[in-house]
Amino acid sequence: MTIQHPDLPVVVIGAGPVGLAAAAHLRERGLEPLVLEQGDSVGAAVASWGHIRLFSPWRYAIDGAARRLLDATGWVAPDLEELPTGADLVERYLTPLATTTPIAAHIRTGTRVLGVSRDGADRTQSLGRERRPYRVRTIAADGTVNDVIAAAVLDASGTYGHRNPVGSGGLPAVGEAEAQSYLTGPLPDVRGADRARFAGRHTLVLGMGHSAANSLLALVDLARDEPGTTITWAIRGGSARRLFGGGADDALPARGLLGSRLRAAVDAGALTLLTRVSIDRLAPDGDTVHVSGTARDVPIGLDVHAIVDATGFRPDLDLLREIRLDLDPVVEAPRELAPLIDPNLHSCGTVPPHGESVLAHPDAGFYLVGMKSYGRAPTFLLATGYEQVRSIAAALAGDRTSADEVQLELPATGVCSTDAAVDGAEAACCGTAAGPVALSLTAPVLGFRSGVLHGRSGDLQGDLT
Repeated sequence: MTIQHPDLPVVVIGAGPVGLAAAAHLRERGLEPLVLEQGDSVGAAVASWGHIRLFSPWRYAIDGAARRLLDATGWVAPDLEELPTGADLVERYLTPLATTTPIAAHIRTGTRVLGVSRDGADRTQSLGRERRPYRVRTIAADGTVNDVIAAAVLDASGTYGHRNPVGSGGLPAVGEAEAQSYLTGPLPDVRGADRARFAGRHTLVLGMGHSAANSLLALVDLARDEPGTTITWAIRGGSARRLFGGGADDALPARGLLGSRLRAAVDAGALTLLTRVSIDRLAPDGDTVHVSGTARDVPIGLDVHAIVDATGFRPDLDLLREIRLDLDPVVEAPRELAPLIDPNLHSCGTVPPHGESVLAHPDAGFYLVGMKSYGRAPTFLLATGYEQVRSIAAALAGDRTSADEVQLELPATGVCSTDAAVDGAEAACCGTAAGPVALSLTAPVLGFRSGVLHGRSGDLQGDLT
């Protein structure tokens, strides 16, 4: 689709890696971006897990258009085979990118988006809807509310701030709200700033993504130095095989090492693994919280000092209630994208390249991009998000040919991405990808996000789930 209101900016929600890449591609196409970032600085969400090292090297973490802007300033690129931390990503890439002349004046930090709609039309109004620009309502840190009129909107706000609950079935456990102070979030700095919270204490780690793996390995290392440090790992599936990974078959060695180290820790008895866990209730009791539920249908009760809730994320769709979205009812991703990423259907983490046509919604000119475009699926990679926004920028500029020529190479995982095992038996794998597979936003090298940022089989957050 060619942009209908070229005199208006294209609003990009979120100044993370994908949001800033979108701004770079839009500027390269002669379009005006306006990047709205809730945090006080660009990459605020990434900075919150700055101690985590990605398992994907720099060459997968830098967008092409962003690189061209940076190169024009004399920027010294990092070693492309080096594995950056979250702090490296912000300090050596995102911050310099945000200060380049083409996009510096187009970024507003400390600005939270409250809602998006068609200007003058709620979602029920159809007549003339396609001709209306977008209205984006924002609130600044001082409480000032303003509206921005935009030609198009790219929502790159991610999912990091919206964790899945600890309870089973997608619902919070009974007492979960009252027990929030015992929950650490998915990526605590176990051996650094948060050390006192875990040293000599009992921690329950929930989740089977790379964020959980990073926390578990950090706790295992801590336990060697701090007597009395106890670790329990609980997963909802019947086998941890997927997280243990493909080892030497993984195209990202650090990701393969992450799984291999975790398997060795379990085999050595450095932590206790519980499978097929369902948590029903959390009951605070002084400096501990009592966790009750079942493991393989047998009742369990644990008293722990902290819970690392690496249970994954879900998109915040409340601010988009007036936008006509076409979302898959299972994954909450764009309907055409969902079959490509649904963890119920894909067992090898091989997500094919996709661009603007797959990401389009009934309201033309609105797109979910980056981690948020994957809804509840955990396999997103930064490189995938970069290709998304490149394609969208081309489409908005009227270059349909370039928008449809989607190309992406991602490293294969060498292991199935879903837990299809029954009663601990290994699942049959559909085989590794012939070429590289998409990276994730939440997977680290020795701890958690060792990759390209935000899915379970991805770079970093790449694996935040």
